[in-house]
Amino acid sequence: MEYSKLGNTGLEVSKICLGGMSFGDPSKWIHSWVLDQAETKTILRKALDVGINFFDTANVYSLGTSEEYMGKVLKQSARRDEIVLATKVHGQMFEGPNGGGLSRKHIISQVDQSLQRLGMDYIDLLYIHRWDDQTPIEETMSALNDLVRQGKVLYLGASSMHAWQFQKAQYVADKHGWTPFSVMQNHYNLLYREEEREMIPLCQDMGVGLVPYSPLAAGRLVRDWNAQTERSQSDKVAQMKYDRTQTEDQKIAERVADLAEKKGCSRAQIALAWLWKKGVVAPIVGVTKAHYLDDYLGAFDVSLSDEEMSYLEELYLPHPIVGHS
Repeated sequence: MEYSKLGNTGLEVSKICLGGMSFGDPSKWIHSWVLDQAETKTILRKALDVGINFFDTANVYSLGTSEEYMGKVLKQSARRDEIVLATKVHGQMFEGPNGGGLSRKHIISQVDQSLQRLGMDYIDLLYIHRWDDQTPIEETMSALNDLVRQGKVLYLGASSMHAWQFQKAQYVADKHGWTPFSVMQNHYNLLYREEEREMIPLCQDMGVGLVPYSPLAAGRLVRDWNAQTERSQSDKVAQMKYDRTQTEDQKIAERVADLAEKKGCSRAQIALAWLWKKGVVAPIVGVTKAHYLDDYLGAFDVSLSDEEMSYLEELYLPHPIVGHS
């Protein structure tokens, strides 16, 4: 495993982050393929064995059961001082008033509930899961800053929004002397590169660490284009993100496969190596089988030349913005 500082912080994280959307009770989530407690334990212990210390979940994943499953295993199997555990707030946790969003009430309440589900005294990294048009950003940033000052949260991050929104939040934090965001968790991979226009240059200028989700484009970069899996057939979110651009995307996926064959490595290793060369700190990988982690580790041995990077990138065409709401 290789490690890196997370943006301009002193925090050391593995250059692979294990995502928690694959874990939880399927009856409480939109995805039928999520894994139960026993399967979660197998994958998390494998991740710890290979040196992963960076873990990501969200309160909304399986309505808190992802946090419960992950927290239970990590408490039993890892040194708390060594692991970096991230979760998120914004999603709708219950019907009715104050069930979601980024109001002070919802943030404070949900962080307390996340800590209880995780069985932890503090959250290493708290993300706002999306932007909230209905709440003043001053209210949100003030509440987040209070959580940091109380020691319930150590670092702050944001996920999937427009660059102007992220800049506004950072400006508000700076203006009031509040804790700024240190991390951006955005949607970024070889099939979706719209973040290169504004968000990524902004983050690089500010020293904000990039921790993108969907590095393998929900599997589209790593399997034969017409192959079917349970997830590919049932994942409505992934279908919304990628189905509209299948014609353009297939050509890029074929180049990933071609280059992987020439270099004697896997397609996943090509996709991850490309992200690291683009300046990403730690792609968030979703894992449903423990042996996938061995494949991802092999990406550290893959080096891409400038010519190979151009070969992977040159067919990209602009895509509709997805994931910001």
